[in-house]
Amino acid sequence: MSATAHRGVAGHRSRGLALRLLTAGCLAVDAGVHLHLAPGYQAGSPQGLGQGTLFVVEAAAAALAAVAVLWRGSRAAFAVAFLVSLSAFAAVVLYRYVDIPAFGPFPAMYDPVWFWEKSISAAAEGLGAVAAAAGFVRAGRGRATTAG
Repeated sequence: MSATAHRGVAGHRSRGLALRLLTAGCLAVDAGVHLHLAPGYQAGSPQGLGQGTLFVVEAAAAALAAVAVLWRGSRAAFAVAFLVSLSAFAAVVLYRYVDIPAFGPFPAMYDPVWFWEKSISAAAEGLGAVAAAAGFVRAGRGRATTAG
């Protein structure tokens, strides 16, 4: 392998690692913020499926997706990370601007203000979705390149 080809492979790996770290970092921020905020949001529904419970579920999903991206870095791991990040981002933006009443087991979660933790979480979720999408594309491209 020539020095130029070796640098190309090393560059490809380092960009892939950077996407894995960025995606996992964004998911870790998402998980941390949701865990931090969960107790205060559960107070409104102490016995049922409250917003705090949903925050804990979101934190667990984000943490598991972060571990999968770091450990495997596969298309499937990036796809899960994308779905977790995008769904969390969509929920925080939707419930910020739209007053959706409680439905089924889900509580009403309208929260018409941006505060520090919510803003940080939304930014991490949005960036995490973009990074996960890029990682998904890159992981697929790497497989096609090595297969051919």
